[in-house]
Amino acid sequence: MKGFAKYFTQKLFWYFITFIIALLLNFILPRLIPGNPVDLLLSGMLTGMTDMSKAAEVRQQTYAYFGLDKPMVQQFFQYVTNVFRGDWGRSFDQYPRPVLDILARGIPWTIAIQLPSILIGWIVGNVLGAVAAYRKGIFDRTIFPLSLFLSSIPVFILALMMKYFLGVYTNWFPIQGAYAAELMPSQSFTYYWSLFRHWQLPFLATTLVMIGGQAIGMRSMSLYELNADYVLYAKLLGIRESKITGYVFKNAVLPQITGLALSLGTMISGALITEIVFSYPGIGTQMMKAIRNVDYTLISGCTLLISITVLVANFLIEIIYGLIDPRVRSAQMEDN
Repeated sequence: MKGFAKYFTQKLFWYFITFIIALLLNFILPRLIPGNPVDLLLSGMLTGMTDMSKAAEVRQQTYAYFGLDKPMVQQFFQYVTNVFRGDWGRSFDQYPRPVLDILARGIPWTIAIQLPSILIGWIVGNVLGAVAAYRKGIFDRTIFPLSLFLSSIPVFILALMMKYFLGVYTNWFPIQGAYAAELMPSQSFTYYWSLFRHWQLPFLATTLVMIGGQAIGMRSMSLYELNADYVLYAKLLGIRESKITGYVFKNAVLPQITGLALSLGTMISGALITEIVFSYPGIGTQMMKAIRNVDYTLISGCTLLISITVLVANFLIEIIYGLIDPRVRSAQMEDN
């Protein structure tokens, strides 16, 4: 396992460097947005205050409290220190709520859409792709263009179309929020039914796009495997068609499993646009609110959470590949 230890160390080093760069970007980019969160926070507090010196003193104290009176470099190192301590700051717009508390409340809503969408979309998409490749004919002529359409259309366009036709025009589904505005969270059938009704459109939008992409990928891989030399050789040996088909689709589904693992690892960032379109209270909606209100800390918290989940997912996939496939390790060591 000496080769794997070297492979693991190198990957860990480069992912750590990437994480530091992500921290730097998460700190700098929100501060490039025009506006000042402190002025927005104080706009209500200072309304009607006639003593300008007192108002200036309050503003100065607020800047000092949030550390915005220090040089940018010092602010960055303080930000990094706090992040590693588990303190991601407090939201300006929702003050004094901690950013981690806001994210913790948003994550379950995002996962509620993404997890079933990824799993169902992966299963249905791969089955349709395999059927299109193996049965051909009318199946391929129907499944392929439909899957191509679903995988090519931007998710926000599909979400808006579904919102209008299935929500506004037909009034079949609610079009925004996680539950009816007149309800309060409770352990009741009415509340859970409302949750399910409001969940359906965001779920359908993300699932359809997932089905399209998986079907295209599975169809391509299946066609490649069906035309491989080992398939012809197996047929010449007289092996049963059903057994050959089993081998073909086992090989074809391997890259799709990798895609499933990446999708599960990056699910936090997957429904941002869908959540915004349907005003669903997940991470995407929180990020949009933060950008609209120039909420530095919450923007940084959202993007940092997404960065961490993406990096961890990719790192785990590469480590698993290194464990099960010696060619990955050897190629890495040859490059160095």
